[in-house]
Amino acid sequence: MKVLVTGAAGFIGYHTCEKLLARGEEVVGLDNLNPYYDPELKRARLARLQDSNRSRGRLSFHQIDVADAAATTRVFDREKPRRVIHLAAQVGVRYSIDNPHTYVDSNVTGFLNILEGCRKNRVEHLVYASTSSVYGANTRMPFTEHEPADHPLAIYGATKRANELMAHSYAHLFGLSCTGLRFFTVYGPWGRPDMALFLFTRKILAGEPIPVFNGGQHQRDFTFVEDIAEGVTRACDQPATGNPDWDSDHPDPASSAAPWRIYNIGNNQPIQLLDYIRVLEDCLGRKAEMKLLPLQAGDLPDTWASANELQQAIGYQPATPIEDGVRRFVAWYRDYYGM
Repeated sequence: MKVLVTGAAGFIGYHTCEKLLARGEEVVGLDNLNPYYDPELKRARLARLQDSNRSRGRLSFHQIDVADAAATTRVFDREKPRRVIHLAAQVGVRYSIDNPHTYVDSNVTGFLNILEGCRKNRVEHLVYASTSSVYGANTRMPFTEHEPADHPLAIYGATKRANELMAHSYAHLFGLSCTGLRFFTVYGPWGRPDMALFLFTRKILAGEPIPVFNGGQHQRDFTFVEDIAEGVTRACDQPATGNPDWDSDHPDPASSAAPWRIYNIGNNQPIQLLDYIRVLEDCLGRKAEMKLLPLQAGDLPDTWASANELQQAIGYQPATPIEDGVRRFVAWYRDYYGM
């Protein structure tokens, strides 16, 4: 099966491609290798994927931006993928506050180009990345897909919520099977330098204070990246179908009469940030100097995923405890940076 994976050189994209290649799929990777963070890290991920001992010729790669409609169309026309996993996006809640146009270009225009490519080439299933940030001002825990998510707190979450609604339009109008996955605070080896675990590790090893927002009191549903990649590939295997019980008088926000589904993909076990830092200190063998700061604009105070629906649909079951996941990240970080 030929699968197009956008954002293939990204954090989650890299691990997803590894899963697909390991089981023998033909993968078409797409990424623009932009400088939002160190492109050398992206190239290193890509080099591992392109290793002939790993991909055995089953991986091809196109360096393009999904916001480039003509280039994206050419990839679809040339490759004719059977299924698409769309992970390319401009990420980061805080960066979106000062750079909103970048998010609309990548996350809205880029997603439209992917939808059009899927429609015109009769792709049988589109799986795409959404985010826990869509829950925004919601405070009822755990977050469930069956409650509305219409109050995002930053443009990043707003663009991803727009993706969910755009996908529904294409599912309704053209019968395009679409599955949206709301990721919850993914961490692990080959992670992004702008995320907490990477940033904290670098600063602790350098003897620098770490910024701890909300005094470290907020909770996050930290989810190990390999568990996420397993969920993404399993979701890809099961095209979304219409919900025969969907009632337009009492509409379920997670499904539709059209072939469209929304799922949380998280660890279903929130952890306080201060506890997360303590685990990291144990793995590094060093204490962190913490600079306690107020909650940052646009951040959710807490996240907690109810992942029951995804478990029932595809057997998704996160299996990595936080102690093991952080240890594996630290081992990768020390090896990659020679520390």
